[in-house]
Amino acid sequence: MIFDNAFVADQICIERLEFRGRCGVTIEERARPQPLAVDLELDCRLHQAGASDDLRHTIDYAAVARRVIEVGTGREAQLLESIAEELAAVIFAEFPVDRLKLWLRKLHPPIVHITSSVGITLERTRLAQRWLRADPCPARFLVQQLDRLPKGTILDVAAGRGRHSLFLSSLGYQVEAVDRDEQALAQLSADARSRHLAGVTTQALDLESPHPPDLGEERYDAILVFFYLHRPIFPHLFRALKPGGLFVYETFLIDHHLRYQHPRRREFCLDHGELLSLTAGLRVLHYDEGLHEGARDGDSAYTAQLVAQKRFAPETSA
Repeated sequence: MIFDNAFVADQICIERLEFRGRCGVTIEERARPQPLAVDLELDCRLHQAGASDDLRHTIDYAAVARRVIEVGTGREAQLLESIAEELAAVIFAEFPVDRLKLWLRKLHPPIVHITSSVGITLERTRLAQRWLRADPCPARFLVQQLDRLPKGTILDVAAGRGRHSLFLSSLGYQVEAVDRDEQALAQLSADARSRHLAGVTTQALDLESPHPPDLGEERYDAILVFFYLHRPIFPHLFRALKPGGLFVYETFLIDHHLRYQHPRRREFCLDHGELLSLTAGLRVLHYDEGLHEGARDGDSAYTAQLVAQKRFAPETSA
């Protein structure tokens, strides 16, 4: 399970760390370093440091300050947003921070009538940072449901080039990716090797053949299906899911076809309430229909989203 920060309130604060950086939309503004300041709030686990009084068990805020100044003074940027993104990337990469809040500002901006500072704030969890920098980017709905996913083996159905397989493998999951596109699966395997992700296996399967492939019985702790709809395959997926396992599904609603003519064929879209009918034997944990952000390739789309759990078989009395 992803670590739940609900009960972690430990925080290191660094206020008004000042340096001079080259940031501005014009060449003239970037030509001269100007005073910048950053405030940081770093959520982390401090109980062990408090018990041991040992710097090795906490975040060395002097080292954080040093890295912030190195990044802030080591490059030119047109936008404060660009510097803030690089600061966030460095802090998450080099320090055991669970959540970051950052306020970066110009102390004397060359703008008429602004008598104090102008800047931006950025607030992000480690998981959100990983999602934003993932390439390719996983669906937002999957990321939102990560706390529900059990550790174990996950089946990624119609995986394509594996945006979800790669993402989940990077989090420690074992993922089996199936698709009929052998070229896409070959690219997925190559990407997994290049990222040193040993938890991804692939198998070329035609899920729409007259005789659907045998996916096994009670093999998977979770099954994912994103933007693929072949109604006859549903019973085979449920058979392959372990009791208590999760079924995570998202694909286009008929609304998307009617508004945007995509997908081009109506039968590739779900009618309202249809997904609930297709999964009637499962226990629904989450269901929503509507316009959802970050659904496909980062764009919004009219989709149906579902998380459901396979029921345990009822106990039989002796």
